[in-house]
Amino acid sequence: MAWHDLRTRAAILAALFVATACQASPTPNPTTRPTVPPTTAPTPTATPPPPVAKIGPGEGALDLIVRPGYAESGANDGAYDWVTPFEEDTGCKVNAVEAGTSEQILTRVEQDATGTWDGVAAPGDVSLRLIADGRIQPVDVEGLFPAWNDIWSPLQSPAHNTVDGLHYGISHGWGANLLMWNSSVVEPEPTSWQVLYDPSSPYRGRLTAYDSAISIADGAVYLAEARPDLGIKDPYELTRAQFDAVVGLLTAQRPLVGGYWGTPLDEISAFQDGSAVIGPAWPNQLRLLQEGDPAVPVKATLPLEGATAWADTWMLLGGARHPNCMLRWMAWIVSPQVQKMVAEYVGHAPANVAACPPLDEHHGPFGFAGFCAFHHATDETFANLIRFWKTPLARCGDERGDVCVDYVLWLQQWDEIKAAG
Repeated sequence: MAWHDLRTRAAILAALFVATACQASPTPNPTTRPTVPPTTAPTPTATPPPPVAKIGPGEGALDLIVRPGYAESGANDGAYDWVTPFEEDTGCKVNAVEAGTSEQILTRVEQDATGTWDGVAAPGDVSLRLIADGRIQPVDVEGLFPAWNDIWSPLQSPAHNTVDGLHYGISHGWGANLLMWNSSVVEPEPTSWQVLYDPSSPYRGRLTAYDSAISIADGAVYLAEARPDLGIKDPYELTRAQFDAVVGLLTAQRPLVGGYWGTPLDEISAFQDGSAVIGPAWPNQLRLLQEGDPAVPVKATLPLEGATAWADTWMLLGGARHPNCMLRWMAWIVSPQVQKMVAEYVGHAPANVAACPPLDEHHGPFGFAGFCAFHHATDETFANLIRFWKTPLARCGDERGDVCVDYVLWLQQWDEIKAAG
């Protein structure tokens, strides 16, 4: 699963971003609530250590695995540097290695020796795996991080980083998976994900889809509403029968899909050249296309069935050589001013809602007025309609036990779905 390639994003912005006082129109809110309720996360198999409750003196260094753009020192754009002031303030020299996909993050953590890395910005589709494998140290988020009370409430204790009451990190930022379409081609305006699964679709070959196994959950969100007989209650906790039904849906959809996008630039390019006219997208793609030169007449909505959403978590790895520097980094990266810079640079909703006033009033070159409204950063109604990514595990998060389909099988099946075309 490719992610926010910020070197690519810098190129996108240079080509597409038009300085303007006009605010891109926020995506409309649907009125129907989804039938996929939130559930608790699986419990790790081993007894976890007690949460870290104190930050000691820094060790002088910090080794991080990050998303592209999550540890900027001004090298790509001088307006965005939150690493240098952190180093000057704490004495912790940052060594950040970027991993562009969830699988790359998981591989580095699992294959590199314990102590190689102090912390990680973990996406929701791998964070539970790391927790269940005993690789993450729980932390006392309320006691350690002053910004905790300003974290958006749906991201304070989400199932992808909070297990059995223990917090295994602190939320960083997020983005919803919207339905986007070219309004000059697609009529009438869609309100449901069903438009992506219609075998008689007039847009056959011009649909696009996100290239990740976690996209199977998108099909599950749709079938939870369209096929209530399946009994899908959580799109990430599927029994074999439910999983097979979703796979059947996506396999039947495959001939409609003209291409899969792995980075935002892939999708932007497809909508620019007309090879794609409808498909799932993150809010930043919507804005960049709307603000391009020439602009592409795209619109987006959160469909009536609800949707998935990505969200990342800063986590302290067990056996870290520089745990105090990592904890200091976690406190720094979720502070309002740093959250403002990262959100602008990457193009996502901040987890810390105290970042929203400065995002609106004192935004930088990648920001704009109405940033948080556009990203629904404080929208509780919107939150009730989305399901944050979490790792599918064999152990369901309820009384069913170990009858759910593990993510290993999701990965295998995703390759088979794509090959079906």
